[in-house]
Amino acid sequence: MQLSHNEENNFSLTRFESMLKTNDVLFFDSNEFENIIHHYLENGKIALAKKAVKLGLAQHPTSTNLKLFKVEILVFEDKLDLADGLLDELEGLEASNEEVFIQKAQILSKRDDHQAAIDALEMALEITLDEADVHSLIGMEYLFLEDFENAKYSFMKCLEADEEDYSALYNVMYCFDFLDQKEEAIEYLNMYLNKNPYCEVAWHQVGKQYFDLKDYEKALTAFDFAIISDDYFIGAYLEKGKVLEKLGRYNEAIENYRITLELDDPTSFAYLRIGKCFEKLGADELALDNYKKTVHEDPLLDKGWIAITDFYIKKRNYQKALYYINKAINIDEENVLYWKRYAKINNRLNFYEEAEQGYKKSLELGNYELETWIKRCDILIDLGEFETAVQNLMQALEFYPETAEIEYRLAGLFFCLNEGDKAYFHLKNGLRLDAEYYIIIEELFPSIFRRKSVREIINSYVKTL
Repeated sequence: MQLSHNEENNFSLTRFESMLKTNDVLFFDSNEFENIIHHYLENGKIALAKKAVKLGLAQHPTSTNLKLFKVEILVFEDKLDLADGLLDELEGLEASNEEVFIQKAQILSKRDDHQAAIDALEMALEITLDEADVHSLIGMEYLFLEDFENAKYSFMKCLEADEEDYSALYNVMYCFDFLDQKEEAIEYLNMYLNKNPYCEVAWHQVGKQYFDLKDYEKALTAFDFAIISDDYFIGAYLEKGKVLEKLGRYNEAIENYRITLELDDPTSFAYLRIGKCFEKLGADELALDNYKKTVHEDPLLDKGWIAITDFYIKKRNYQKALYYINKAINIDEENVLYWKRYAKINNRLNFYEEAEQGYKKSLELGNYELETWIKRCDILIDLGEFETAVQNLMQALEFYPETAEIEYRLAGLFFCLNEGDKAYFHLKNGLRLDAEYYIIIEELFPSIFRRKSVREIINSYVKTL
């Protein structure tokens, strides 16, 4: 009775692992060792692969393929000099083995010598029977060099050799996108589809290009063809839903998102988009229900928590909004979007100390928008924390020099702190930058605004007082 290829591999693996447990020494031919090593490498079992290489070379010391596996493991372990030495030896013995040059390219790539890696792969290309794989490796090296034109060309050559290599197709599209060549991308995809009219991946990519160009009707047609080519293609339904949203066809968008929930495990993205559609339709309860499903499905998806929070902010139900943003912060306290909303909500509820802490945390997390500095400053003024407000604005000036909104506030604060020279300096700066903004002094510091000296300076710039 003959065993199938898989049965032979399983039998060899079982024998090999039994040998390791019993310390018996069994004989395997070199092909068996190669299959065993390949299996372990594919499954990330490097230690077992190393044992198999060692035992394999002990039984078959002249096997080039086993030595190449040894090189692969040495490269994986960053033992590049040892790998290089073994490859030089192999190149002298088998200069016509493309794997020697592929492994040389791997080493050169790890050393960041990507052009030399490309040269080695070009040599492999001259002798290989698997051109698609080598073209793909060359494309990756060009990506490392950020040479997207040559990378694109290499991945196109890969597709010429293997039209069903969809990873190469995705890489071609990545290059087109990076080069902002949308029209050229569509032209290439249409050429590809002339040969492969039922390729759902290509139709999907055509749709995405038209979507980016805001040609939603053509995008819709492309996604429909993707679905015709493969009616289980979840990505096409999701993208079609996004297009329908843009066209204001929310019920149809919901229908497409719901199909994805039936085809595979539910995704937070689908629930979120369904919720957005229901909110646009004014179906608030259904919107909220789907937002809650979003955060249940993926508690780390900030867009879900933000959707619920913003929903309640729009309804001016700030207590509920605060409840949900607090839940979000408890899950991820480093999310600046959460803290900005936390500050905004507390400000609306007149919880000024909490609002100030929210803006402060937003700044600490790198949200350096002018509005954040200004809002924190205004709350600190309300709280009478003038010195902290000054420190806040001085930091803001580093990011926004020559900004009238900052200068007027600094003027008012220094007047409050009885530092007249600094106050007049910043008042004049503010007037120089934008005289009309003097109303900041009037609104935030009315007692300062009533001072005769202040009004005289303002009058010298604006003849309205």
